[in-house]
Amino acid sequence: MTAPLAGIRVVDLTMVWAGPLGTRLLGDYGAEVIKVEGPGQWDLLRGLGGIPRTTPRWYNRAAYFNHNNRNKYSAAIDLRQPAGRDVLLKLLSKSDVLVENYRANVMDNLGLSFEEVRAANPRIVYVSMPGHGKTGPESNYVTYGTNVEQLAGLVSISGYEGGEPLKTGFSYGDPTSGIAVPAAVALGLQQVRRTGEGVHIDLAQRENLTGFVGEYLVDYSMNRQLRAPAGNTHPHHAPHGVYRCAGEDSWITIACETDEQFAALCRVVGQEELANDARYSTAAARKANEHELDGAIEEWTSRQGHYEAMHILQRHGVPAGAVLTIPEVMSDPQLRSRGAWSEQVHPDAGTWEVETPPWNLTRTPGHARLPAPGFAEHNTYVFRDLLGLSESTIAQLYADGVTADEPNVRSHT
Repeated sequence: MTAPLAGIRVVDLTMVWAGPLGTRLLGDYGAEVIKVEGPGQWDLLRGLGGIPRTTPRWYNRAAYFNHNNRNKYSAAIDLRQPAGRDVLLKLLSKSDVLVENYRANVMDNLGLSFEEVRAANPRIVYVSMPGHGKTGPESNYVTYGTNVEQLAGLVSISGYEGGEPLKTGFSYGDPTSGIAVPAAVALGLQQVRRTGEGVHIDLAQRENLTGFVGEYLVDYSMNRQLRAPAGNTHPHHAPHGVYRCAGEDSWITIACETDEQFAALCRVVGQEELANDARYSTAAARKANEHELDGAIEEWTSRQGHYEAMHILQRHGVPAGAVLTIPEVMSDPQLRSRGAWSEQVHPDAGTWEVETPPWNLTRTPGHARLPAPGFAEHNTYVFRDLLGLSESTIAQLYADGVTADEPNVRSHT
């Protein structure tokens, strides 16, 4: 079966998480993704994880880097040098997509703006991922997933009910922007096929994350209401929360949306009379008295294991799910049965399990085909096979430091 993006070549200039995740997803679904790093400006994730730099090829072993960069090729090109810029433009002339997540002015300063790239390839889909977008008074500010949560408004509604705003804890802006990349690229490719002209997509991390709190923006614009953190409660449904189970730090989520689901929950917990209690007999009444109701539910859940409670409730038609630790996620029978994990072998980092592509396309499935590339592993493929450069030209690129076979630690910036 052919993957949906087979035949599409992507030049990947991204680093860290948001961009590399997005381009990895393109690779998962069949695109040929070529990750370009400079000999002295390589993806800083290669240096994370505490691997001693005396370890052979330490720069190929970092788990974080390898997780975000499977299904890619790697070439080293110093874009600060005119010769490196020229090589990249040659590569872009033979490619379909460019994705970059530098600060807003970096590509322009390198002579690689959309207009300059489009001159080399009039049909290019050029995706920029600056934190605040390419234009506007804050466009040149540096953004990370940690601070964009606050700037996008997510933190203002995250946290325990009645408590102070809290971060999500894992830089939510990065993965949400990464997941948006395949959609942006697909739309861009459609636009090119329809018009024959290249397109520049400004995929600002801040704007993308703001979309996740859109209803709160609308609420304020229409009603002037500033919503506070609400924990796991729902504006209308109750019971709707996380409940303690037997064991250390063990929890289950329960979310009833109908009278029938609530009646089933009451039967399971041995308190059928609650369904007819005036305090809980309607959705509005349950919401008004949800904290008292939560206590009655937790009397039952606190005596059950979280998996056990989940299966009992689900069998009776009550929406419920065990809150899993990381080891439990990896061993979860449901995820295992759905093929959520596959084994990957890396020549330097060893063998481990990785998550499979997230969207299960029956006719054009994605695959975790290739481990993350070693630094500059595919220089020969890119320079000689794709671009047709002569051996003497390639040798000169090495001599001038435009490319290298391993990162230049002393010049890393």
